[in-house]
Amino acid sequence: MKTPPQRQTAFGQERPLTWVDQWGTGGSRRRIERELRKTFGAPRPLQLLDLGCGYHARLTQALEPWLERATCVDVAVDPALKKIAKLTVVEKPLERALPSLLAKKFDVVLLVSVLEHVGDPDALLQGCERVLKPGGLLLVNVPTWRGKFFLEVSAFRMGLSPAQEMDDHKMYYDARDLWPCLIRAGFLPSSVKLSYYKFGLNLMAVCRKSTGALR
Repeated sequence: MKTPPQRQTAFGQERPLTWVDQWGTGGSRRRIERELRKTFGAPRPLQLLDLGCGYHARLTQALEPWLERATCVDVAVDPALKKIAKLTVVEKPLERALPSLLAKKFDVVLLVSVLEHVGDPDALLQGCERVLKPGGLLLVNVPTWRGKFFLEVSAFRMGLSPAQEMDDHKMYYDARDLWPCLIRAGFLPSSVKLSYYKFGLNLMAVCRKSTGALR
C-alpha cells in the first residue's frame, strides 16, 4: 500500500481563518469548555496536551484559565508561542511526538479535528490513553459522514474552507465508527460518552480514563 505524503503545514498556517472556520472552531471551543466544567467544576490548573493544535494553538490559548501547563503538538507552530511561559511546543508529526511523552502525565488530552487526518487512528488513541492520568479526560472531535458533504461543498465549491485540509481527510465518523476505536484504545464503555452537535456535522467523544483495577 502506498504511504500517503506527510503533511508539512499546520491548520491556520498558510491562510487566515474564514468565517466558516471560525464558526467551527468556536463551536468546538465552547463545547470543550462545557465538558471541562462538568468534569472539573470551576477552572483549576490542569496539565493539558493539545495534539494537532494548529499553527496558532487558538484552542489552548482560549483555555488559559484552566492551564497549569500545556503541551502543544503539531508539525509547525507559531514561534511566538514558544515565549509563553505556560506552553511547551513540540514541532513533530503526532505519530513521532506522542511516544516520547511521559505516561500518566496529563489531566486532559485534546484531539480536535485531528483523528480524521490520521492513517492509524487506533495507535493514536492508544497513545492518548497512555499519557492520561487515571481519571483524566480525552476529548475527541471529528466530522461526521453528514458533515462530509457540507465540508466538501465549503472547501471545493465555495472556497470557504481550506481544500488541502479536506484532501487530507482519511475517514469520517459516526458513533458506530468511533466507539469501537475508543474501546480498543482502553477506555471502558461506562466511561465513554458520544454526542452529535453543530446540527449533526460533528461528533464529540468524552472519555474518562479508568482509575480501577481493570486498567
